[in-house]
Amino acid sequence: MKKLKLQNESYKLFVAKYKEWLDILGYAESTVYMLPIHLQEFFYYLEQNHIKNINTITNKTVKEYYSYLKERANERQNGGLSKSYLNKHQQALKKFKEYLQNHNHKGINIHLKTEQNPTEEKINILTQSEIKALFNATNYSHKRQSIQLRDKAMLVVLYSCGLRRNEAVHLDLNDIYFDKERIHVRKGKNYKERFVPINRKNAEILEDYIYEARPQFNLNNNTDALFLSGQGKRMQGMTFSNRLKAIVKAANNKTITEKKITPHTLRHSIATHLLEQEVKLEAIKTFLGHSSLESTQIYTHILKSINDE
Repeated sequence: MKKLKLQNESYKLFVAKYKEWLDILGYAESTVYMLPIHLQEFFYYLEQNHIKNINTITNKTVKEYYSYLKERANERQNGGLSKSYLNKHQQALKKFKEYLQNHNHKGINIHLKTEQNPTEEKINILTQSEIKALFNATNYSHKRQSIQLRDKAMLVVLYSCGLRRNEAVHLDLNDIYFDKERIHVRKGKNYKERFVPINRKNAEILEDYIYEARPQFNLNNNTDALFLSGQGKRMQGMTFSNRLKAIVKAANNKTITEKKITPHTLRHSIATHLLEQEVKLEAIKTFLGHSSLESTQIYTHILKSINDE
């Protein structure tokens, strides 16, 4: 439904700002991509029904839209939308309500019952041997050694430290406390800060990047950003994703390639590996920066599904 074209300029702006807001808060790459598309479909429905202002949206409007979704055909396969997909549409609207409230708007009324027993979406998890393969692949992921070392350091913060992509983007040099073996995550989801431990091996990888590779990047003294782009600016989220794709390609491992991993896959993987090692759920919650234990408990289900395979 991303092909739907909006005419209302305020709706277009809302979609763009909503996407930016989700990205700033550190949501998964897939969430930042899909939820604005779902919101765009909602706005398109409003336009078709001559509703031109969000202030005129009622609970009845939302319920009628949801009824329309339940009857809408699935564009990718026969039948209607799955319960999981319907829940994603609900999430998009509820997050939009939260966005509005955070920007001094009363929000919109959304009283929708979550679809029960949705088809479970499989979360790709890398095995520990596959993680090792990725680290090894950084030795030939690029012709320049400085980028190889940056790739390896990137894997450290995304996998070993379990950072969200946006958290990695905003790391500065002074956020790495080598003496205390800690990383200070200042730009966490919902602006929450936390400290993440790093072991000696991972610290050495970061040291190699900071003291050997980073000085080779253009204008490296002009910014405190930990990860630099080729232009000497703070490396952005898309570059993280693209470099991860390059590492996967260099690994030349069919199984890893088929998993279509993203930076968030690495975060899911370290959480699952910690659980496999019988680390307490509360400790994993703190490590990941989750606001509630409920978010962390998903990994118990993931581990169970892996063990049942």
